[in-house]
Amino acid sequence: MSPSLTFRTGVRDVLPTVFGYIGVGLAFGIVAHTSHLSLLVVGGLSFVVYAGSAQFIITSMLLLHDPLSAIFISTFLVNSRMILMSTSLAQYFKHESLVRNLLIGTLVTDETFALAMNKQNKTNGKLSFAWQSAANLVAYLVWGVATVVGAILGGLIADPTRFGFDFALTAMFIGLVYLQLISDKHLGMSLQLSVMVFVALAYYFLIAVMSQNFALLVATVAGCLFGMELKKCH
Repeated sequence: MSPSLTFRTGVRDVLPTVFGYIGVGLAFGIVAHTSHLSLLVVGGLSFVVYAGSAQFIITSMLLLHDPLSAIFISTFLVNSRMILMSTSLAQYFKHESLVRNLLIGTLVTDETFALAMNKQNKTNGKLSFAWQSAANLVAYLVWGVATVVGAILGGLIADPTRFGFDFALTAMFIGLVYLQLISDKHLGMSLQLSVMVFVALAYYFLIAVMSQNFALLVATVAGCLFGMELKKCH
């Protein structure tokens, strides 16, 4: 990964992540098809909701005929982590207009956020609108197309769980965490692992008293605060 922050470099930098999008997108399309969702619904979820984990949850809830209110609340809770990511990312675009910041925030994902965090390690803490927009747009388009193609191919696979397609999203997140651990030289692996363990333990105890999605949000916020305190001590 070079220190260049041009649009073209953004496209090149996001390509490795795109391969993950293709795999997970195809998996979602196949799962959605076997859940009896139409191509129109699959495309709508991908290009409007545009959130892999939430889309898997929405698909399962639609299959169970859950009320729309429950689906909306679950989707918000699952995606609420994006508020934290967008807030963290916004510090690199203080000089940009509100419209540009909204465009970046609208299309940022876990993967493009992780990519941006890795990139700023190579650029002395700098990011550009052109670079981030390229990464966001390429990821957005590839994800949408991959899910639709997956839905088309879904007719060939009767039971996607048999081949582990339902684990595709989790596998991609594991890869992103690994890349973050080995690339961020400013925080160090020990500090990052400490925060991860703290979040895991917090989540484990919180799910005993609240829903899984809300427990994840609270554990994430607590992990951010814990990480800030650890960083001050280093």
